[in-house]
Amino acid sequence: ILLCSLKALLFGPAETHRLNSRMSTTTPHNSQSTTTRTFGEPWPDFNDGLTYCDTVRSSDSGLTVIEFYSSKHKNSAPLQGWLQRIHNGQIKIDDSVVTNPNTTLRAGSELVYHRLPWKEPDAPYLLEVLFEDDDLIALNKLSGLQVLPGGLFQQRTVLTQLQWQARKQSSSLACQEPHPAPVHRLGRGTSGILLCAKTKLAKTRLAAYFADGTSVVRNNSSTKVELNTMRKISKIYRALVSGIINDDEVVIKQPIGVVQYPGVAKGLYVASSSGKPALSKVGVLERNVQKNCTLVQVEIQSGRPHQIRIHLSFIGHPLIGDPLYITGGQPKCFDPEFIDESFAQDGGYQRPVKPVPGDCGYHLHAHQLVLSHPTTNEVFKITAPLPSFLQTKEEETN
Repeated sequence: ILLCSLKALLFGPAETHRLNSRMSTTTPHNSQSTTTRTFGEPWPDFNDGLTYCDTVRSSDSGLTVIEFYSSKHKNSAPLQGWLQRIHNGQIKIDDSVVTNPNTTLRAGSELVYHRLPWKEPDAPYLLEVLFEDDDLIALNKLSGLQVLPGGLFQQRTVLTQLQWQARKQSSSLACQEPHPAPVHRLGRGTSGILLCAKTKLAKTRLAAYFADGTSVVRNNSSTKVELNTMRKISKIYRALVSGIINDDEVVIKQPIGVVQYPGVAKGLYVASSSGKPALSKVGVLERNVQKNCTLVQVEIQSGRPHQIRIHLSFIGHPLIGDPLYITGGQPKCFDPEFIDESFAQDGGYQRPVKPVPGDCGYHLHAHQLVLSHPTTNEVFKITAPLPSFLQTKEEETN
């Protein structure tokens, strides 16, 4: 199925009418739910902690316990933090607790580190179901809720709520089916549509849809930009940016790469000439000269992490409230940070003083998604209601 360009959703009622005549705005025929509902369980005060397993390789044979953890897992804790964890009895070798940091390791030994339970930062827990059938479920995620486990958020995630919901709906453990799983990224501070697959086939095909868009951008060497050509999925975001964007339409093709950054173990995504290709199309909806801000709609073809935040800041219009990215698509604090060897109560590093990608405050909402169904190929549209601060004046009055 060839999806027509979402210019219609961005720029014009006449085009929108023609687009809608080619797609279904209702749920496919095999749907299980056509009414909006919410689900979610309140978070417990403390999570269950975590267990990390390692097998000692022959190349690591002869290392001591402290040498192993302080070198192999130095991003988790400084040297003194790992010493504390060992003395606390949080490390096992072949199912036996070890408290001597100088214990020598042998090849093939099984290491287990148990991270003690901790209180995760506050996060919302309710999820609104926008669409659901036998193959997929589309959720309306609130800002502040992380999608997948990472960092301080290991339990308070969308994935956990999906697991709890699946367990609750199962009639018995014997016939328990796999829980739905997210198939794309959505930043913790970003609200709106999150697509999740309920079957292996749907997960494979939806993941391919998202990957196809990035592949098209990577392989397109021409200067002419055509979004959504032969695409099976398209995403439209709504954002509020600082400053006044003069052009009604802006196409951003700035590559995005990774740099080392304090508090982000795998590196921070930034605008970089040596990075991977990325493509965003920005359409101006409203300009507020008095408040010096612009309401925009953004269509992305590639799916780089934090792409919209980076691209809009790159052209000099960072998202209102973004604590991390500034003009140029770079972080506010880019100077190397003094390495703080102090550690938190659990032995890990203290929370970084500088902003990190998961910090919230910016105004970004995944508003619409046009999709070719992974099993029926029916084309339909999913819409997540807009927060009031991302509505045009006309939308506010309707």
